[in-house]
Amino acid sequence: MLGSLLPLGPVRARAMFGGWGLFLDDAMFGLIARGRLYFKVDAETEPRFVAAGAEAFTYLRQGRRIALSYREVPLGAPWGAGALLPWAELGLEAAKRARQKRRQKDRRR
Repeated sequence: MLGSLLPLGPVRARAMFGGWGLFLDDAMFGLIARGRLYFKVDAETEPRFVAAGAEAFTYLRQGRRIALSYREVPLGAPWGAGALLPWAELGLEAAKRARQKRRQKDRRR
């Protein structure tokens, strides 16, 4: 599966959340958890994932369901490099915007 992401650049996987975080340029843009692949979303990209029927990454904390800003690769999307790559690119764009916002916020402190 990581081989399908090679066109993006040197993607690294790091253990986290009981699964794996996918990183490029120190931006976490993907998550593999419970055997499913999720990509980072934001206000710009989430509508495309939702329109394709992509499920949100959720987990239980103290009996409450918590949703993170990651959406599963839409069901029915082929997993070949050409088909997976556009979803990964959207995730990477969202991750880079989130990282930029955090950096701007940190500078104001």
